[in-house]
Amino acid sequence: MADIIRSIRGMNDILPDVTPYWQAVEHTLKTVLSGYGYQEIRFPIVEKTELFKRSIGEVTDIVEKEMYTFEDRNGDSLTLRPEGTAGCVRAAMQNGMLNQTQRLWYMGPMFRHERPQKGRYRQFHQVGVEAYGFDGPDIDAEMILMTARLWKALGLTGITLQINSLGSTDARLAYRDELIKYFEAHQEQLDEDSQRRLYSNPLRILDSKNPEMQALNDAAPKLIDHLDQESRSHFEALCQTLDKAGISYEVNPRLVRGLDYYGKTVFEWVTDQLGSQGTVCAGGRYDGLVAQLGGKGATAIGFAIGIERLIALLEATDALPETPQLDAYLVAVGDLAAAQAPVLAETLRDAIPGFKLISHCGGGSFKSQFKRADRSGARWTLILGEEEFNNETVGVKTMATGEQETVSWYDLAAYLSQ
Repeated sequence: MADIIRSIRGMNDILPDVTPYWQAVEHTLKTVLSGYGYQEIRFPIVEKTELFKRSIGEVTDIVEKEMYTFEDRNGDSLTLRPEGTAGCVRAAMQNGMLNQTQRLWYMGPMFRHERPQKGRYRQFHQVGVEAYGFDGPDIDAEMILMTARLWKALGLTGITLQINSLGSTDARLAYRDELIKYFEAHQEQLDEDSQRRLYSNPLRILDSKNPEMQALNDAAPKLIDHLDQESRSHFEALCQTLDKAGISYEVNPRLVRGLDYYGKTVFEWVTDQLGSQGTVCAGGRYDGLVAQLGGKGATAIGFAIGIERLIALLEATDALPETPQLDAYLVAVGDLAAAQAPVLAETLRDAIPGFKLISHCGGGSFKSQFKRADRSGARWTLILGEEEFNNETVGVKTMATGEQETVSWYDLAAYLSQ
């Protein structure tokens, strides 16, 4: 017999015993975001490759090594989205949404051809949040306060906030030159990855996870010491708001974004519970991206949360949400009872909003059906046999206690609603 076809490495099935946790987390995310006035936007999984080359940059690992890019039948180069910000900006520009302020969120799969490991997959899922047209630090603070509320709503603890400012483009370019001079003077201490980035993207050297690079990076010039006055005032106002709101944070001068369109505020929520994949949420201002993609300049800020990492963190900290219990499992034996069971089930669903009921299908003995009812975890097993059918009643067994009562069809909804 031929081997079965298996999923692509790094692209995982999410099975029914896990999806209730995903649904609970997604519901919490949507509830909190809507509470701040953010609206959902949905855009394609596939975009023109040029979008990501222009937004992320051609000389980046993502574009050069990690994107799933292919040519379609028309000869166009298309790419499975590796992140959501570029597609969201493209959608907002294309649909004329940037002539006024926007608060948007989206959720779905992203794709990168990376080496699969825990917390980093080739298909992964993110919730992304973007706001357009807001200049001041108040929207930066709102983003951070909103993420803090998310952790509280999910029951998560032990996540710490790191913030930094990247300043203006001019200030960052001047700092870039100073950083290159510093690393040139210590070039023999740079690892291979940092050697490659020295002239193309020196800020990313500061973000190196190589322990042997830490002392060198700690002694490097700090961008926050070279900020322009406007960026400094913006950052100070943000910190004052966070202080007043009681949000603890660490100013991390090595927290950077290596792309030119980022500026001013950047932030990350990190944990030590997930090993090397410790970033749960990352965000920042990208005021230059709209213009870089050909639109009229518009201020922008956003963040993204990896759903897989969030689920893993909930599991690691014993904070997985409670999932809804099945209310009832209806067993039916005999042709007349089996024909009546779906009708009775629909009556209960109509009468009790949100009632979760499995009506047994496929026949079988009472014994076999009871086994399925027990495994289902339902609160009640509803029993409909020949005698019950003739008397227009149902046996109701409370699974936690084993107690059983006989209830009329017509009183059943009221009984189960108590």
